[in-house]
Amino acid sequence: MDNVQVLLIAVVISLTTLLVVVGIQVFLVIVDLRKAIKRLNSILEDSILGGGLIRPDKITGLLEMFRKNKNLESYGSHQEPPKSSV
Repeated sequence: MDNVQVLLIAVVISLTTLLVVVGIQVFLVIVDLRKAIKRLNSILEDSILGGGLIRPDKITGLLEMFRKNKNLESYGSHQEPPKSSV
């Protein structure tokens, strides 16, 4: 065999091995992400529908705040009346 053919075979084998390892890692990341999303969905479902920590009317208020582009400092705040000097 020619030196170029040996080098080509070595490169093909190493790249194939690398792609298989990367593919397995991507698959494991996707499986882990799926588990995390299921867990988050379960937590949110319990907290909203179970009457727990989060109530739907509070979430709607927060969504309205973000839709109207208000920040947390100005949301619900009012102007303080001037203090009278007595």
